[in-house]
Amino acid sequence: MHLEYHRPQTLDEALTLLAREAPFTVPLAGGAFLNARQRPAALPQEDVAVVDLQDLGLEGITPRGNFTDLGATTPLQALVDADLPQALKEAAYLETTYARRFLQTVAGTLVAADGVSLFAAAMMALDARLTLAPDDEVLPLGELYPDRWRHLRGKLMTKVTIPANAKLVLETVAPSRLSRPLLVVAVAQWPSGRTRMVLGGWGEAPHLAMDGPEPTGAEQAARNAAYEAADHRASAEYRREVAVVLARRALASLE
Repeated sequence: MHLEYHRPQTLDEALTLLAREAPFTVPLAGGAFLNARQRPAALPQEDVAVVDLQDLGLEGITPRGNFTDLGATTPLQALVDADLPQALKEAAYLETTYARRFLQTVAGTLVAADGVSLFAAAMMALDARLTLAPDDEVLPLGELYPDRWRHLRGKLMTKVTIPANAKLVLETVAPSRLSRPLLVVAVAQWPSGRTRMVLGGWGEAPHLAMDGPEPTGAEQAARNAAYEAADHRASAEYRREVAVVLARRALASLE
């Protein structure tokens, strides 16, 4: 239930509303948080007031040297159509339905993500950095999820920055191409050899399996990350074994 609706014309107006103690107030762009299948337990469950962001000019994809800035309110479909890593485009494509991709935004999708989100896993593998107003605080995406509401209270994500020089591979196992995956392995690799691997498919957020100067030990790291990855859809034993296969396949694709 929405208690209030606001459509501020400036960033300062939006931040003033979001900083209120009550009622619980959230940004509104594409509605990913409000329409999430199930809000993560870390986020409040009560009724909300919404702050519509559509007049704040936070949309766009901007190359910047070895980085690319994704505006917070950029729709997922814009990523699918952009000159971005193919695996990231695929993650955005598979995250939701065709109609929703024109509405659902980068920031909203990341904030509302659970552990089955392909997009969140891919962005975490890329070590995406969130810029939060009012102080332009930079927060690694992986640090958001353990206590996301504490990080976001009274703040507003304005952009998400990803590397432009990293390769990205996404491997999944799912009942069908358009169904939610049982296991996700996302691997990013930089020219220096730095390799980050993230696993998803269960829980409230994707899981960082490794971040090292080279891919040595990636298969064991994948197995370890899935050690307790059991839920109603698949056993931990199944996910451990498949994680090794998908990690091996992802690393081979990077060669």
